[in-house]
Amino acid sequence: MESSRAALTPHMLKYAEKFDDRGDIRWMPYLMYFHPAGHSSEVVNTDRLGFRISHGADDRASAGGNVPSGPVRLLVGSSTVFGIGATNDGATLSSRLWSKHAPSRPWLNFAGRSYNSTQELLLFTLYRHLLPAVDEIVIFSGFNDLGLARLPEDMRGDHGAFFNCGDFFSRMDGPQERRRQEKSRGRFGRGRSTAPAARPAAVPDLSEQISSAAELTLRHLDTWRLFAEGMGARLTYVLQPLATWVREQPAPQEAALFAELDRISDFGTAYGEIAAMESGRRHAESLRGGCAELGVRFLDISPVLADAASARDWLFVDRIHFTDEGHELVAEILADTLGLS
Repeated sequence: MESSRAALTPHMLKYAEKFDDRGDIRWMPYLMYFHPAGHSSEVVNTDRLGFRISHGADDRASAGGNVPSGPVRLLVGSSTVFGIGATNDGATLSSRLWSKHAPSRPWLNFAGRSYNSTQELLLFTLYRHLLPAVDEIVIFSGFNDLGLARLPEDMRGDHGAFFNCGDFFSRMDGPQERRRQEKSRGRFGRGRSTAPAARPAAVPDLSEQISSAAELTLRHLDTWRLFAEGMGARLTYVLQPLATWVREQPAPQEAALFAELDRISDFGTAYGEIAAMESGRRHAESLRGGCAELGVRFLDISPVLADAASARDWLFVDRIHFTDEGHELVAEILADTLGLS
């Protein structure tokens, strides 16, 4: 019997080959990881640095490839902005904005798969020198910071947890522990291990998760604000939608896909109560208040998307990534709601 994923989203295999944890992770200084560079396929293409290529009506562009003379517009975020789920480069949010819904300026895809807000900011900081004048920055993000806020405090540190941080810390702790043991032995005897005893990881309660994620997001957003003011660019923060933040009952194709994905990796177990619609609203209100204090435009797109879509519109390939239809509708909403042209 053919699986729902193979029947409904065969192009997702191309992402699995190179662009998820089962694929090729390109380890990077400072950023931790980024996409494969110079990748070419009928589904997804990246430039010499790993940025995905955006399509306009008659041109293509990326930060590490063909860079327009400017001004340009940036769409910033993680895997949803990168375009996981799109059947080709032309179907991503940045491409739909540039080619149809807000075509007056080129839109560059400035996203990193699995990035948190720290990494999104670092990516811009490290590659800003490649850009021409920028007149619009739209950050379409927010779920990863909230999901990672479920990790224990010692893994979140000062700047938030990141995906694969468990592997990172365990590999770094090994050499450190060996050095501690060697030092404790001195010149005589074996000494005793100084490794701390393992303890169970407690998941913070929902209020703490939302508070931690919002604080981190807003802290980085304040730096984005300073960058935008210095460049004369307009800045907007859009809280990205989760399928369960948009509607309680998924479309038929979504229901089949979600059920199959849950048999592979249970989303509810991984993300717990943050998947509930009410949790999304609480997170949105926390960010809305912080953005108001910073003077940054804010949009919670989940209820807007819910109003725009019918009950049978197939919007998501999984609970976080869009179909081509979803990308198209979201790009249209962004252009109309934010006054883009």
